[in-house]
Amino acid sequence: MTKYIFVTGGVVSSIGKGITASSLGRLLKNRGFKVNMQKIDPYLNVDAGTMNPFQHGEVFVTNDGAETDLDLGNYERFIDEDLTRESNVTTGRIYHAVIEKERTGSYLGATVQVIPHITDEIKSIIKSAPVKADADVAIVELGGTVGDIEGQPFMEAIRQFKKDAGAENVLYIHVTLIPFVGPWGEIKTKPTQHSVIKLREIGIQPDILICRSKLPLNDEMKEKISLFCDVDKEAIISALDTKCIYEIPLVYEKEGLAEQVVRRLHLPDRKPETAEWQAIVDKVLYPKNQIKVSIVGKYVANGDAYISVEEAVKHGGIANDTGIEVNWVDTEDLENDGVEKHLKDSDAVIVAGGFGARGTEGKINAINFARENKVPYLGLCFGLQMAVIEFARNVCKIRGATTEEVDDSAKHQVIHIMPDQEHVRSKGGTMRLGLWPCRITEGTLAWDIYGSELIYERHRHRFEVNNSYRQALSDAGLVFSGISPDNKLIEIIELPGHPFFIATQFHPEFKSRPNRAHPLFKGLVKAAVAFKNSK
Repeated sequence: MTKYIFVTGGVVSSIGKGITASSLGRLLKNRGFKVNMQKIDPYLNVDAGTMNPFQHGEVFVTNDGAETDLDLGNYERFIDEDLTRESNVTTGRIYHAVIEKERTGSYLGATVQVIPHITDEIKSIIKSAPVKADADVAIVELGGTVGDIEGQPFMEAIRQFKKDAGAENVLYIHVTLIPFVGPWGEIKTKPTQHSVIKLREIGIQPDILICRSKLPLNDEMKEKISLFCDVDKEAIISALDTKCIYEIPLVYEKEGLAEQVVRRLHLPDRKPETAEWQAIVDKVLYPKNQIKVSIVGKYVANGDAYISVEEAVKHGGIANDTGIEVNWVDTEDLENDGVEKHLKDSDAVIVAGGFGARGTEGKINAINFARENKVPYLGLCFGLQMAVIEFARNVCKIRGATTEEVDDSAKHQVIHIMPDQEHVRSKGGTMRLGLWPCRITEGTLAWDIYGSELIYERHRHRFEVNNSYRQALSDAGLVFSGISPDNKLIEIIELPGHPFFIATQFHPEFKSRPNRAHPLFKGLVKAAVAFKNSK
C-alpha cells in the first residue's frame, strides 16, 4: 500500500514547502524507500510553459516533455529520480480532463460538480503517479497558502484521502512561519495558530508542523504551539535558514522529521545512510577552490528564472571541490554599460536561455568577450544560437547575421524556425520538448566531456541553426560536435583552440544532480579553475 504525505503551507507564500518536500524525499531515500513526488499548482494554466519567468520563475522540463513548475527540478535534484508529466498537476489540467469526459458522456448524464467530479479527478491523478513509479511513498506538495480560493478543491481532495486510503497511510505536514517582531524580537506563534485553525476548518488536522524561524524554537514555544494547534510536541520541527539548501535534509534529520514520518506511517524503521549527502554539504561549505561564474540572462531580476542553471554550476563545483560565486548579469546592462564592467573578473561565462529580441545584443557581446579573451564559456539553448550569430558576424564577416526570432525579414537568418514549427499557431506545449538523442563527433571537446557517441538531453526550443550556413560556419572554424542522428539539427557547437568554448541547443542543467554533476558543468568549472590559476 502506497503511503501518502501531503505538504501544505500557511501564513505567507514561498515559505519553503518545495524544499521541505524535497528534503523529506531525500531522508526517505536515505532509508531505502522508493519515493515519488508531485506538485499541485492551483492556477488555471494547463502547464507552466507559457508563463512569464519574471512572475513564475523557471519552466522545468521533464524527460517526457512536460513543461512544469520549478519545484520539480528541486525534487529531481534531491531524490535523484527522473519525474514525469504526472508529477505536475494544475487546475487547468484537472478541469480540461473533466470537461473532456463530460463532452464524451463519461458521466452518463450526471450534473458535473466540483464534488465529486473535480475532486475525484484530482485523487485519481494523485493515486496514479506513485503506482506508475512503483513508489513506496508519494509526497504531494500543494502550492499556494491555506485559505486561497483556487486551492479549495485540492484541499478537499486531500482531506478525502484519509478516508479513502486509510488513516494509517496518510500524513499531513503543514509549513508555517514563526515571525520575530517588535524591538525585542519577540517570537509570535499566533500566525501559525490561525493557519492551523484555517486548515482544521477545511477538515485537515496536521500531523507535523514545520516552523520556519530565524532561531530554534525552545521547549516553551513548542509546548505552546502543541497546545493551541493540537500537534504533538515532538512533531513540531524547527526549520532554520541554512548556508546552502543541501544542508536542510541534514538539519531535518537531526530534528527528527524522518523518524516522525516513519513512525506515523508505520514504515520499516531503517538506519539512514547520510554519508554521501554529508560529503556533498561539506564540499559546498568548505571548498578547496573558489571561482566567479557570470550567468548572463534576460530574467535575472528573478533568480528563480535560472535556478537549475545556478544549481548545476554548484554541482560542477561540488565535483571539483570548488566554491561558486555567481555573478548575475542582466543582458540589457551589457548593452547599456559595456561588457568589461560586468564580466572583467569572470572565471567563466554562461549565457542562459530566453525568448524574444530584448537583450540579444547584450548576450552576443558577452559571447564575443568570452571568445576573444579565452574565458571558459558555456551557452545554453539561446546561448548556442547567439554564439552562432556572434561567430557569423565577427569571424565569417556575415553582416547583419541574426535570428528569425528577432527579425523575420533579415537577409542572413543564421538561426531560423524549425521546419516542423513553421505552421504552429498554438504556443502551449508545441516546442521541441523533452529527451532527444544527439550523436557526438569523436575527437572533440564534447567527446572528451561525455565519453560517449550517443547522448540524450532535454530540449525546449522552436528555432535552430540554419543548415544553409553550416558549411560557411564550419569552413571558418566552428565545429559542430553534436548533431541529431538524422543529421538535420545542430545540437552542440565548440571552438578548437579555446580553453573551453561550447554551447548546446538543449538544456543540460535539467539533468544535473548534486551527487552527479552534469559533465558539461563539471567540465566548465574545471576549466574555470585552470583559467583563474593561469591569470
